Amino acid sequence: MQLSDADIQRIARLARLGVSPAELDATRDKLNAILQLIDEMQAEDTEGVAPLAHPTAFEGAIALRLREDAVTEPIGEAGEAAREALMANAPAQREGMFLVPKVIE
Repeated sequence: MQLSDADIQRIARLARLGVSPAELDATRDKLNAILQLIDEMQAEDTEGVAPLAHPTAFEGAIALRLREDAVTEPIGEAGEAAREALMANAPAQREGMFLVPKVIE
């Protein structure tokens, strides 16, 4: 399926995007490439292939790169000064915590 200039302008209007006439060709090419990829994926036979709960689940146990769980905020007087500066922006606070309106009954 190839998109026309009218299709691109309609999609841009629906998405509330400004597409200038100079950008029209590039946008059409990109969207057509996306639609072509979708067509190729739909043409593949997936009969008997179980859906994945996670895109990398087929690789078994995957070692995720996690950062070390460590305190990164300043401790001591510098930390207290930073907390006070942040709490000064809060519309409501008590005992160093932000107060927010109840949204669930």
